[in-house]
Amino acid sequence: MIGCLIGEVFALEAPTVLLNVNGVGYEIDTPLSTFCQLQKGQHVTLWTHLVVREDAQQLYGFIDAQEKLVFRTLLKVNGVGPKMALGILSTLSIELFIHTIEHDDINTLIKVPGVGRKTAERLMIELRDRFKALSVQATTGSTVTSAQIQFSSNSPIAEAEAALQSLGYKPIEAQKAIAAVKADYTEAADLIRAALKSMMK
Repeated sequence: MIGCLIGEVFALEAPTVLLNVNGVGYEIDTPLSTFCQLQKGQHVTLWTHLVVREDAQQLYGFIDAQEKLVFRTLLKVNGVGPKMALGILSTLSIELFIHTIEHDDINTLIKVPGVGRKTAERLMIELRDRFKALSVQATTGSTVTSAQIQFSSNSPIAEAEAALQSLGYKPIEAQKAIAAVKADYTEAADLIRAALKSMMK
């Protein structure tokens, strides 16, 4: 099992990071909470989880070890796969997610793309005790500024729409959300944050 990778960020294209580790490039899918803290050329440690399927091997990476722990805990819930787990961690901070579970806030949880009411109820039931057992602490240093995110050469609007689609939002949903905020922002990071905030209302 690959527990972590230490290397240089070679390329970024939401939600995938290409990490150069001693000359070997690893493609790693990340939640946007991690992706938005990376920039090309940065030397970084990513805590990783390897998923092996019959047709593929996929690495998932997190800049915070607690986020990896919550990701793994999510995968233990029946019906939750890596894509949904990334979507949850991209849409909700760890603090808000834990608060949502502890207070049975289904209305917030079902706003995450791909999470229906039945899945939300299952998450509430199965995670409440697990979170208490894990004693997950609130993360720090999670504030993201527009200077911390560097996308590929595509336009900020295209990159923001692609990032939302990577979470599970339909193309038309991503386009509408970005269109509603693009007049106020020019950076991809700002567009993503504003669009997610508007969709979580």
